[in-house]
Amino acid sequence: MPTNLSIKNAPDDVVARLRKRAAQHHRSLQGELLTILEEAVRTPRPVTIDEVLEEVRRLRLETPDEAAAMVRADRDER
Repeated sequence: MPTNLSIKNAPDDVVARLRKRAAQHHRSLQGELLTILEEAVRTPRPVTIDEVLEEVRRLRLETPDEAAAMVRADRDER
């Protein structure tokens, strides 16, 4: 059964940013908050090699040592 939640005393600037974010995603404020909560409690999934490669490219790592350190850190977290 769904449960109603409420947030009391939310700062005006936080609410304004949430409203802006909700509008950008074409959602209501409630819908945006529920999406944020769902993402926060989602079980993390294993990272694929392709995702690691994409991140390496996004970060513009230039040396094999940097990439190797990133892969090693990812493996150590598991």
